[in-house]
Amino acid sequence: MTTGIRTDNDADTQLWNANYMRAMAGNFLLFFSFYLLTPLLPIYLDAQFNADKDLIGIVLSGYVIAALLIRPFSGFIVDTFNRKKVLVICFFFFFILFWGYIGAGTMLMFAIVRTLHGLPFGAVTVANSTVAMDVLPSERRNEGIGYYGLSNNLAMAFAPTVGIYIYSATDNFEMLFWIAFVLALIGFYSVSRIKLPYRHVMRNKPKMSLDRFFLTRAWLMAVNIAMFGMCWGVMSNYVAIYGKEQLEMTNGTGIFFMLLSFGLFASRLQGAKALRLGKLTANCAEGVTLSLAGYILFAAVEQPWAYFLSAILIGLGNGHMYPAMLTMFVKVARHDQRGTANSSILTAWDCGMGIGILAGGMLVEYAGYSAAFWSTAIMQGAGTALFFLFTKRFFLERQIYDEEDD
Repeated sequence: MTTGIRTDNDADTQLWNANYMRAMAGNFLLFFSFYLLTPLLPIYLDAQFNADKDLIGIVLSGYVIAALLIRPFSGFIVDTFNRKKVLVICFFFFFILFWGYIGAGTMLMFAIVRTLHGLPFGAVTVANSTVAMDVLPSERRNEGIGYYGLSNNLAMAFAPTVGIYIYSATDNFEMLFWIAFVLALIGFYSVSRIKLPYRHVMRNKPKMSLDRFFLTRAWLMAVNIAMFGMCWGVMSNYVAIYGKEQLEMTNGTGIFFMLLSFGLFASRLQGAKALRLGKLTANCAEGVTLSLAGYILFAAVEQPWAYFLSAILIGLGNGHMYPAMLTMFVKVARHDQRGTANSSILTAWDCGMGIGILAGGMLVEYAGYSAAFWSTAIMQGAGTALFFLFTKRFFLERQIYDEEDD
């Protein structure tokens, strides 16, 4: 009888095994349920509580702060305790908190629920990605990480469009909350059925140190990924209002994210072989260069065709860059630091994205869209230069496992 658990004597190197697919399904539903609501919550808070824009921004930023606070500890917990139990417990609290949105009768209660929701969200993203790595055959891990990242990229690209469509058709926020709850529940069921291979529990754990919470060996890579996260923070949060106000397109945002998701999907398929062969820095280099072209085009040409073409280029770029960079984090970590590696790249990305959101808002308000998007292109250029001049060599000198690399 087949249990789905890969043992030392198992010669199977199948990438798409049942446990990996359950982890991917859980990850997709996690992000889809969360981002189904994201673009509509400002509208909901305005309609339900008559909140002004400053207060809405403060309330909605609570989950980002909570996720950032929990992620370093999540990596330590995932590396120290039973990963399956950690994943199931955190996913349970993630899906159950969708009930809180339905029951929140005041702005304060909603703010509390939204902030609390960031805690399991931040923990689950670390736990589930680490579990996905555990159930992958070592020979296919690089490739598998690339495909795994596609699940949340597609969810983040499609979920806002689906949420906007449902709200436009029903004008019912409560229905959206219930849909998100059910999708998260299905995701919880999916990950609860994952069977993990046996993992040796260390009796003599390393002494408590900073690298149990943040992968200090990858500090320069973290700086680099934070720079790319800043660019994404500006782009993803202000692209909709830019298209409406500057290009006078009422339905352009949905098309933009559809093209972005197409770029993400195509790059994951095209780059899978390179990841499988260990061509990490080559994949990352291609990605940051494509993204740079996309950000420059977006800033330089104020036309609908440039708006949409830049979405494809940025999607292609991030689809190459992020899985390669994630694998690079894992490659400089010990086996018992996979959770820390995951939490470190997510923390760096979220820090950059948060700074980008705040800086982008101030630039748009006081200097205009052109200044904001040119600043984004310059930051992407600086991040690209940092990668080619320093980060690539930094990684090659620190990777623990020797593989064919460029």
